[in-house]
Amino acid sequence: MLRLSRFAAPTVNRLVSRSIAPAASRFYSISIPESSPVRKYGSGDIKLRFSKDHEWLALHEDNTAFVGISEYAADSLGDLVYVELPEVGTTVEAGDSIGAVESVKSASDIYSPVEGEIVEVNEQLNSTPGVINKDPMGEGWFVRIQLANPNEIDSLLDDTAYEEFLAENSD
Repeated sequence: MLRLSRFAAPTVNRLVSRSIAPAASRFYSISIPESSPVRKYGSGDIKLRFSKDHEWLALHEDNTAFVGISEYAADSLGDLVYVELPEVGTTVEAGDSIGAVESVKSASDIYSPVEGEIVEVNEQLNSTPGVINKDPMGEGWFVRIQLANPNEIDSLLDDTAYEEFLAENSD
C-alpha cells in the first residue's frame, strides 16, 4: 500500500534519481509544473510538502491545499485504470483514506496527510485516470482540502527530506 505526502518551496525544481529496476536509473520530479492548475489556483506562495506514503500537499495562502501522489508513487503503481474520489464536504483526519487508485499492477488507498474538509475533487480523474501517470503533481491532483490546522504541515517532509527519504527507501 502506498501512502503519499510532502511540501517544498514552489520554486524548487529538483530531480531525484531512483533505481526501480536493476541497473535502471529514473529521475523523479518533485515540483509542481508552472502550468498546473495547482499553481494557477492562487497568486501567493505555495508550501509544498510530502508524506512518507508519497502523497504531496500544496498549501495556498487561503489555507486550502491540493493533494495528490508523487511521481515516484505514480511510477511505482504503473498505468492507472481507475480512481475513486471522496465526496465534497467529507471531513477527514490525517491518515484517513481519501480515495483509491487501481492500476494494471496493483491497487492502493490514498491517504490525507492533514485534517480538514474536502472542498473540491478532480472530476477529470473519473474519466481519464491516466493523467495521474502523465502529470501527477499537476493535472493529476486528487482533492483540495480546507485545512483545520495549517500548522499541521510542519509534520510533513520538505523537498530535501523527501529526496533523502526516497534515497534511503527505494529499491
